This record gives sequence, C-alpha cells and structure tokens, in this order.
Amino acid sequence: MMDSEAHEKRPPILTSSKQDISPHITNVGEMKHYLCGCCAAFNNVAITFPIQKVLFRQQLYGIKTRDAVLQLRRDGFRNLYRGILPPLMQKTTTLALMFGLYEDLSCLLRRHVSAPEFATSGVAAVLAGTTEAIFTPLERVQTLLQDHKHHDKFTNTYQAFKALKCHGIGEYYRGLVPILFRNGLSNVLFFGLRGPIKEHLPTATTHSAHLVNDFICGGLLGAMLGFLFFPINVVKTRIQSQIGGEFQSFPKVFQKIWLERDRKLINLFRGAHLNYHRSLISWGIINATYEFLLKVI
Repeated sequence: MMDSEAHEKRPPILTSSKQDISPHITNVGEMKHYLCGCCAAFNNVAITFPIQKVLFRQQLYGIKTRDAVLQLRRDGFRNLYRGILPPLMQKTTTLALMFGLYEDLSCLLRRHVSAPEFATSGVAAVLAGTTEAIFTPLERVQTLLQDHKHHDKFTNTYQAFKALKCHGIGEYYRGLVPILFRNGLSNVLFFGLRGPIKEHLPTATTHSAHLVNDFICGGLLGAMLGFLFFPINVVKTRIQSQIGGEFQSFPKVFQKIWLERDRKLINLFRGAHLNYHRSLISWGIINATYEFLLKVI
C-alpha cells in the first residue's frame, strides 16, 4: 500500500516541476537579445576605453594623435580609466536596447503591419535608436569626465551628475539632437547591411570561422558608420563639453568649429583615422560577442 501511494504521488510532483521551470526558460528566451547586447557592450568598453579617450581629446581640441597620447601620459595611469563608469553604464544599457528592441519591434511590426520587410526593419531600427537616446545623460557625463578642463571640478560620476543638477533637467540632455540623428540613421544602416555583408563573406563551416566572419562583418560596418558620422560626433562633443549657458543649435556649433578649423574638411575629420580603427575593433568585438552568446544562451 505504501509503495502504491508513493507511486501515485510522483507524477504530480514531476508535472509541477516542469510547470515551474518552463516560464523561466521562456523568459530567458525572450530576454536573450537584451542580455547578449549588454554582455557584448561590457566586453567592448573594457578593451577599447583607452583608445576612445585618445579619440575624444582629438575630437574636442582638434589635436594630433601624438599630442592626445602625451596628454593622457601626463594625466597618469590613475586617470586612464577615469570616466569609464558612464560609458560602461550607457553602452551596456543602450546596446541591450539596440539589439533587444530591434528584434522585438521587428517581430511586432511584421505581425501587425502589412509592409515590406525593409520598411518594418527600418522603422524598428529608428525606434530602437530613439529609445537609446533616453540615456543621453550618461554620454553627457562621460564627455565632462574625459575633458581635462573639468578635472578640478569633479572627480567621479556622482559629482558630475550633481554639478549638472543646479542647471535643470535640460542640462543633462544637452546634445540630444545630434544623438537622435546619429542613433536612428546608424541603426538603420547597421541592421540593414549586416546580413548582406555576411552573405558575401566566405562560407563558415566551423565555430571559429563564424566568429571571424561576425567580427569582420561588425568591424567593417562599425568602421564605415564611425567615419560617416564622425563630424556629427565632433559637434556633439563640443556641445556636451559646456556646462550651463546658452543652448546652441547644431548648425551654430558646426559653423563655429568649421571656422576654427580653417574651413577645411580634413581638419574636421582630425582623429577620424583613429576612430576608424577603434570602431573596427569595437564593433567587431560587439558583433562577434553578440552572435556567439546568442548561440550559447
């Protein structure tokens, strides 16, 4: 009798266990694009932050690579990773949204809108990029922390956020217009061209070959987009390096920089070669890490 009763009780326990586990599996499946994007961003920022800092100095002051490196040397190793927290927070969050929202919105639009796939994908990419701009304050604080002119005003992320508080909420979103334009258009091009570029690469037959193809695909796209949007980032950096005062329009700041740099296009792209290589590495790491984790999770 005891054996019979025990036998009768086992099935409900097993069924209950399956019912408890399945929702968790479903939730992980739904969130995997966000998780993979977040981890890819973390990996990238940790590796490329020093290069980004050199590039930032060139964008802000229009100086040569050697001079920017010398500036960082004078600042010392202690300050090399100064300001890493905002980009780490910003990139992990925005890339999680970029990949996750793009996938979710693409599926949603395909289900409810009868339009060509390129149109729904384009709209999803723009919406994902626009949502990323919510975290402009993190990019804003990163700019201030990397500018050596503000070293004596604050030493960490909290102090930088506090310094902007007295100027109102709008101060946190200084430089929003170029960020919206950059995010939306670059997302459309990235997601639109990623597939076609990978199709033209040699067919991968091993895991390592897939990893290399994903790195090349992401790197080429990142380098191209980084170069294309470089002048927009130059203007954005100048706008965000200011604390308080008049909110100057994008055209006005662009005109000011254009005059400062002797009206030469080549001077506007000063630092673009370093940005090209940084973007090649960064987006190669991001795309390869993202695709790898997508297969593993």
